[in-house]
Amino acid sequence: MDRLTSMAVFVAAAEEGSLSRVARRFGLSASMAGKHVSAIEADLNIRLMHRSTRQISLTDVGRAYYTRCKRILEEVDDANREASDAQQTARGVLRITAPVTFGAMHLGGVLARYLDQHPAVAVEVMLNDRYVDLLGEGIDVAIRIGRLLDSDLVARRLAPCRMVFCASPDFLKRHGTPRNVGDLRRAPRLAFSEAVSAGDWTLTDPSGQPHLIDGPVRMAANNTQMLLAVALDGAGVAYGPTFVFGERIAAGDLIALLPDHRTSDLAIHAVYPTARNIPLKVRRFIDHLIASFGGEPPWDLPPAKAVGAGA
Repeated sequence: MDRLTSMAVFVAAAEEGSLSRVARRFGLSASMAGKHVSAIEADLNIRLMHRSTRQISLTDVGRAYYTRCKRILEEVDDANREASDAQQTARGVLRITAPVTFGAMHLGGVLARYLDQHPAVAVEVMLNDRYVDLLGEGIDVAIRIGRLLDSDLVARRLAPCRMVFCASPDFLKRHGTPRNVGDLRRAPRLAFSEAVSAGDWTLTDPSGQPHLIDGPVRMAANNTQMLLAVALDGAGVAYGPTFVFGERIAAGDLIALLPDHRTSDLAIHAVYPTARNIPLKVRRFIDHLIASFGGEPPWDLPPAKAVGAGA
């Protein structure tokens, strides 16, 4: 028999003084209620109750056992209520990892609004461009861009990651605007040195022919914000995601090149360890990310809309 149920029947019998009343409360027969008490006595090899057809009285050991059982059952009820409340209110520490540039440029406002909506949650953010083992490092949610390598993890698509070739108006004035792939190949390149996804510096012309833009790199950096700063100062042509360059293109500080050519689209995902028994803090954060970045992400909106974007 289930020990907690037997303990609950015993406590109720001690308080009610009647197994028949206890049986009605638990939806049991009187004989089954008696068996629950007898099971405890047999397991402990001691008598807890004196029972007659009219009344029940506790032995000395039974009174001490009743006090302990009542306390245990109250603690179990408290634990159940606490667990239930945790599923109604997001609480605890949410540990997040994200790529350095994306996190620095786009997660700040999102996290501020999440914290405002969930005052019982604290957030720890680790910005890192290296691969992070979620289970090994105790991470609740990772933002990942490009190829997903963890088949055992759950992934939710947040937004497209569109790639763009761009340069400053000053650079184009001095060097000329590339009109075709050949012109682009001859331009000084500003390259991200740690690209891991397929499609780096590739584009497809209007006829469907793919082209690789290769050759010497004028400057390489492992951070795209650095490339953005160098491109804005007119040092060359940059290739990277619109979440880095899009807002400056919309503002006219950079010019998108060969707009009739198609670049490779990647995707931005939220990744987490399991789809079962997801803590509410994680589920609410995933929903918040989808609401913030879903559809057309704010960095791809036209200038008038981008200024007032809510994400």
